[in-house]
Amino acid sequence: MLDFTTTSHAELMDRTYRHQRLFYDLTRKYYLLGRDRLIAGLDPKPGAHVLEIACGTGRNLQVAIRRYPDTAFYGLDISSEMLTTARANLRQSANLAQADACTFEGAHLFRRAKFDRIFISYGISMIPDWHIALATASAHLAPGGELHVVDFHDQNGLPKWFRSALYRWLERFHVTPRSDLKSTLDRLASGIGGTTRFQDLYRGYAQYAVLRRPR
Repeated sequence: MLDFTTTSHAELMDRTYRHQRLFYDLTRKYYLLGRDRLIAGLDPKPGAHVLEIACGTGRNLQVAIRRYPDTAFYGLDISSEMLTTARANLRQSANLAQADACTFEGAHLFRRAKFDRIFISYGISMIPDWHIALATASAHLAPGGELHVVDFHDQNGLPKWFRSALYRWLERFHVTPRSDLKSTLDRLASGIGGTTRFQDLYRGYAQYAVLRRPR
C-alpha cells in the first residue's frame, strides 16, 4: 500500500487527472462496471440526503439526480482538478466540496452531519487508508441509512491473463483492488449492530456491497 499524506495524495490525484478529467467519462464507461447498478440500488425516499464520496467528474451524481429528482445530493473529492469538471457538469444541482474521504466532516462541509445514503463508486481502490474511509463514511450514516460501494474485485472467474493485464493497467492509475472489502464492511457492521449485503459482479470483475445502519 502506498503511504501518502493527505496533501501528497491530493497532489497525486491532481497530477493523475489534470488532463484525464477532460476525457475520463468517455473511457471509463467501458470498464467501471456496476456503477448504474449501484445507483439503482440506492432507492432513497423522496426528500432523502445522498452523499457521493470520491465523486470525480460528477458523472454518477448526474445519473442519480435524473433518477431521483426529489433527493438532495452532495459530493466530495480530494482532487481539485476533478471537482472543476464536476462543478461544470452539475451546474449547482449538487453541493460539492473538496475533502479527504478519511477525515471529512459533513457538518462542516455541508451543514449536514448524517446522510440517508452514501455511495463510493470505484473510489475505495484509490484511497490508501481505505479502511478509515469506510469507517468515516459509516459514521456519517443516519439511522436506517446505507453505505453502497462498488469497485474492482479479485477477477477469480476470469482468465489469469486478463487479471494480470488488468492489474498492470490499474497500477498506472494508482488503483489497487480491495479483495477484503466484504470482511471489512462485515466488521464495521458488527460494531454498530448493522447488516451487510454483498454481490460478486461479472464473474468477479467487480464487487457491490451495502452496509446498513440500524434505526
